[in-house]
Amino acid sequence: MAERGLVVSAPGKVILHGEHAVVHGKAALAVALGLRTFLCLRPGGEERLRVRLPGVGVLRSWERPGLRALRGRLEADFDESKPPSAELLEALKEFAGIPAEASAPDSLAILAFLYMCLAISAKYGDIPSVDIVVWSELPTGAGLGSSAAYAVCLAAALLHACGAISCPLKDGETTARWTEEEMTLINSWAFQGERVIHGNPSGVDNAVGTWGGALRYQSGKIKSLKRVPTLRILLTNTKVPRSTKVLVAGVKEKILKFPAIMNPVLDSIDAISQECQSVLEAMPANPSPEHYPVLEELFDINQHHLNVIGVGHPSLDRLCRVTASHGLHSKLTGAGGGGCGITLLRPDTTPLAVEAAKRDLCACGFECWETDIGAAGVTLHSSSSLSAQVLHALSEG
Repeated sequence: MAERGLVVSAPGKVILHGEHAVVHGKAALAVALGLRTFLCLRPGGEERLRVRLPGVGVLRSWERPGLRALRGRLEADFDESKPPSAELLEALKEFAGIPAEASAPDSLAILAFLYMCLAISAKYGDIPSVDIVVWSELPTGAGLGSSAAYAVCLAAALLHACGAISCPLKDGETTARWTEEEMTLINSWAFQGERVIHGNPSGVDNAVGTWGGALRYQSGKIKSLKRVPTLRILLTNTKVPRSTKVLVAGVKEKILKFPAIMNPVLDSIDAISQECQSVLEAMPANPSPEHYPVLEELFDINQHHLNVIGVGHPSLDRLCRVTASHGLHSKLTGAGGGGCGITLLRPDTTPLAVEAAKRDLCACGFECWETDIGAAGVTLHSSSSLSAQVLHALSEG
């Protein structure tokens, strides 16, 4: 199984504070989620490259000579400082038999894989003969950075397969991380993968997937927060679909209509992000229980603000009411209008209270995970550090 291969994982992300305000130049705090995407890279047989994504039902393999010929034709277009051109993506779609307008997760995953494989090998060596299996704990399309976690894992695995980065895992170690320099390289290629999937991403999701912990994002600048605590949360997917584009447009319209009312709300959301950052940075050196009521209150205030700017939803109100009945505090995370919410769990929140809250949330038809935020970024694993579920999912079975 995974013993003869290399296993890489990267976390998903949630926005802790600052969603929507970030579009208008305010700060947002993004944190790495305990739910991860795992990739197993094994030496492949014969002259071929194979990729399997059981979560989205993909199993594809290509002959290396065919991929080399395609790479030779497109070589001039591979430039990681620029977004992939429409012509390049069209040629890749044609090669993979993907319809021109395809936007389903499986098609985009194959496209990103092909692009990254050809572009990375064009710069660092030959197309590797490998078998790649990717499996994720993250639901797709829920605003949890699943595509970025995939792109980060792919970047790390392909850069390693082409000899561009080392294998930092020593005998006897269960996990290892790359150097800062190598992670910068992983991040830059993961960003290219995100560009294939999303067109014009901010770069936040892949940065969280690479470095983990917590990041502050403002006006295109990404800053890693030094030493943040790991916090326990419930992550709840209301499963209510929404369009981020429509929600963002709605907020903009409200700001134009009522600038004197809405701009102070955005300033207040910005102040919440700043306050939360101060608390998070103070916690590792002084792990006092006093920090938790402050974080809970910031959740409550921000959730009200998000309702005020028009991105709430009855399903999210319900989530907040259900968790409040168990003495817990929640807010939406991401675009709103449905989607996901996060609930903070204090260190003294009993397993019984957590189970009761989860049961009530699931009774609403929601999906619920107990996990944490502030998780490690891209990581290399030995088989012994992986759960039976992950090993099974990555096995050839």
